[in-house]
Amino acid sequence: MASIGTLYTTPEQGSGKRIRAVAALNGLKVDLPEHYVHFEDNKKPEFLAKFPHGKIPAFDGADGFKLFESAAIARYIAALAPNSTLLGSNTKEAALVDQWVSFADSEVALHTTLIFQLVKGILTPYAKPIHTALQERQNRSLKTIEAHLATRTFLVTERITLADITLASVIQRAVQVNLDASARPQFPNVIRHFETVVNHPQLKDIFGQTAYIDKALAFTPPPKEKKEAKPAAAPAPKAPKPAKEEEDDEDDGIPRDEPKAKNPLDSLPKSSFNLEDWKRAYSNKETRGADGALEWFYKNFDAEGFSVWRVDFKYPSELTQTFMSSNLIGGFFNRLEASRKYLFGSMGVLGETNNSLISGALIARGQDIKPVVDVAPDFESYDYKRLDLSNAEDKAFFEAALAWDLEIDGKKWVDGKNFK
Repeated sequence: MASIGTLYTTPEQGSGKRIRAVAALNGLKVDLPEHYVHFEDNKKPEFLAKFPHGKIPAFDGADGFKLFESAAIARYIAALAPNSTLLGSNTKEAALVDQWVSFADSEVALHTTLIFQLVKGILTPYAKPIHTALQERQNRSLKTIEAHLATRTFLVTERITLADITLASVIQRAVQVNLDASARPQFPNVIRHFETVVNHPQLKDIFGQTAYIDKALAFTPPPKEKKEAKPAAAPAPKAPKPAKEEEDDEDDGIPRDEPKAKNPLDSLPKSSFNLEDWKRAYSNKETRGADGALEWFYKNFDAEGFSVWRVDFKYPSELTQTFMSSNLIGGFFNRLEASRKYLFGSMGVLGETNNSLISGALIARGQDIKPVVDVAPDFESYDYKRLDLSNAEDKAFFEAALAWDLEIDGKKWVDGKNFK
């Protein structure tokens, strides 16, 4: 069977599964790239030449036709087979299919994504009322679907349509985020419908095994920094005690405070680069130009005592509004408070709504970034790459991040925050 084209996706991407399922039911072959690495290959010039937005799923047709956005790709492939009923058999059924596809994406999927971002600290600050409101909106959507499925097997016709495949891909994500063991009994028809679709013989291998969560993902607040106790007043001098006998040298049973653990960064050799002086220079000088902050930096930087890093948010596909992405940076910086004397940062949001990324630069004490950033519970949501300032490309990235004019893959800097 000849392939109709190549689909750029990842094995776990729900919208990619949706498209592959449509092709399977239509008896069409869609190729997957053998060695696609997301966040790397979709940034390469050859990919961007085909899909300038750099987004997946993306379909590269064998006839040269190119398409992105999962709903559009799925609808196109659903219409390719001449006898397909995936889009309904008449205009009214086709409209109902479109209705339920839109409802599944805009109501159930959207709220699942927002809840995931909220509890994972991607949307900050976390607010319980917002979490509750999002959950209530999703429950309302699921109740609508539950009532509709109470008298029918599938959403539109007596056979699986694109609407059913779309809903199944959305519910598979929900049962792994917030549709937990206590919530699922409220929606028996939704779960029955989901299991019917994903266990269809032609779709079972595409959807794979579903890991149902027992308890919904919950927000874990960052640990509060312990305040140092104020030093106690000096005790009044005591009269000298008589010499103890030898047996009195034993433990008297009174608990002693353990000595406070010392931060390993404090044990590093003293550096000639004063981070506080740098922060003042950066705040008070123009970033570029003669006698600017960057000139001060290069004149004073100690590469043995400090290191420079590129930092990128790992999940740009989860980012929506740019102001929310900016809040995400602010939350990350707030949780780095315990490392303030070891760290400087300049990070920003690049791009536009529903097409943005977070990137920037850090100046950190020592040669290992982890001891500096692991005070923040969400530090693992970012990738860290050491920058070599003797390399022209790394140096240009560093300077642009500090000057707030960084541009990556055509995405321009729209907002930024400093950690100083």
